[in-house]
Amino acid sequence: MRKRRMVWSAFVLAIALAAVGSAIASTTSSSSKGVLKMVIGAEPPSLDPGLATDTTSSNILLNIMDPLVKLGPPPALKPLPNLAQSWTVNGTHVTLHLRHDGRWTNGQPVTAQDFVWSWLRTLSPELAADYAYQFFGIVGAEAYNGCDPAKADCNALKAKVGISASGRYTIHILLTTPQPWFIQQLSHNSFLAVNRAAVTKYGNKWTEPGNIVTNGPFKLASWKHDAQVTLTKWTKFRYAKSVKLNSIVMNIITDGSAADRAFDSGSVDVNDQQIAIADIPRYKKTPYWKSFKALGTYYYGVNVKNIPDVNERRALAYAVKRQDIIDNIAQAGQEPAKAFTPIGIAGGPLIDAHGTLPTNGDANKAKSTFAKAKNPLKNITLFVNNSPGHAQIATAVQSYWQPLGLTATVKVMEWKQYLQFLGPPPDNSVDVYRSGWIADYPDAYNFLSLWTCKSGNNNTNWCNTKFDALVDKAAHTPDLGARNKVYQQAEDILTGPNGEFPIIPIYWYTFNDLVRQNVHGLFLNPMDQYDFAKASVS
Repeated sequence: MRKRRMVWSAFVLAIALAAVGSAIASTTSSSSKGVLKMVIGAEPPSLDPGLATDTTSSNILLNIMDPLVKLGPPPALKPLPNLAQSWTVNGTHVTLHLRHDGRWTNGQPVTAQDFVWSWLRTLSPELAADYAYQFFGIVGAEAYNGCDPAKADCNALKAKVGISASGRYTIHILLTTPQPWFIQQLSHNSFLAVNRAAVTKYGNKWTEPGNIVTNGPFKLASWKHDAQVTLTKWTKFRYAKSVKLNSIVMNIITDGSAADRAFDSGSVDVNDQQIAIADIPRYKKTPYWKSFKALGTYYYGVNVKNIPDVNERRALAYAVKRQDIIDNIAQAGQEPAKAFTPIGIAGGPLIDAHGTLPTNGDANKAKSTFAKAKNPLKNITLFVNNSPGHAQIATAVQSYWQPLGLTATVKVMEWKQYLQFLGPPPDNSVDVYRSGWIADYPDAYNFLSLWTCKSGNNNTNWCNTKFDALVDKAAHTPDLGARNKVYQQAEDILTGPNGEFPIIPIYWYTFNDLVRQNVHGLFLNPMDQYDFAKASVS
């Protein structure tokens, strides 16, 4: 899942940090009991489960919709029954048994056929969903998604996709290989069902309030674009009596300092990862500071068409002072990324043990490697989105690359436009871009598969058939120990001693929120997901 929400704002000098020790202006919230007010950092790009690719959209979707499964507490993140009350896995055959009391907000029952229709819609060539690849582990899914109507019978390919329903409440799935992570993967927003009647009637406007039909514990009450999203409790949800929140008001504030002022004044209960770095030292001394473990990586992507020489890309990676960024900019307990796949995930510990990226840069290695580059690009355009802190990290990276004789120009863009600009393929003007990835499910496959040639998240123009073969081999290797060895080989192609570095890992995430003491039960899991049905405000 593309990481959008961040945990810091401005890159400031030590003298500025020393000046921010003021107490929080208000220690109480203006919220009423049962109303949670919070800051989110961006307009949700899409509330269509088939099109949402970011954590902001996903968090809303997973609370207004009814996932098949939810994930239990870390570190196991065991899949727990939700709308799917049970399942059986027999090799490549998966059968899901739905609860009989799932309901849409229009009163219709939620059926197995709703899921079949929704999943085939996401796979359809017409929708062109970036996250269609989530279904590529299902027989026939990739072929249907890649169908060209001018060259093939797409309906015939659609009929061959290994998804079907028997009766109202049973879903059958045929996988290409045994995939130990598949049941956990079903917790991802791509696997949510959508209401066919609403989508058919309203087209691309079906997600607007008044049009949208959902089936989760909360409903989309209002959406003031680029300003505020409000969710309200759906009183007819099956366990509505146990849902304590009546509404959730999400104020969209992209500036970290403004978000902190909203929290300090008591106008919001939660600052969701939009914390200005200048304010972190004082917040850490308060009971409001909450830190959660994450399975995710902050990284820079490299457009290999513009920077084709692998020695230049390696030099860029070696020059980055990861610990310096964490200590002086992020300041929130992150860990320097030794590889792309984070620790704490299946495959991560093995990869971490072999990680070769310097914790705090290696200027000599960067210079000697850069000297081997032929016709290096010396004027680099570095794109970042406008959430707090990205431009400040980019400014630091400028300084790390300058001794190599490089000039980096930083360009900042609004998030939705930024995603469109990156492609794939990226706009020709993009040389390097910043991004982040949060696990959709806790297996290294979810990280490494991003960089296959046809991945909808591969914005680098990089394609390596040997790497793709290893990722495919991992999918055919059910034993975790053996699969981890395959993952290591694939990771080495990305970021190892002789890696090709289409990406530059910088650090492994933590999630940090400001939460008032009258807010209870609010928890971020390692995939950056809230379950608002478990939260309350006293």
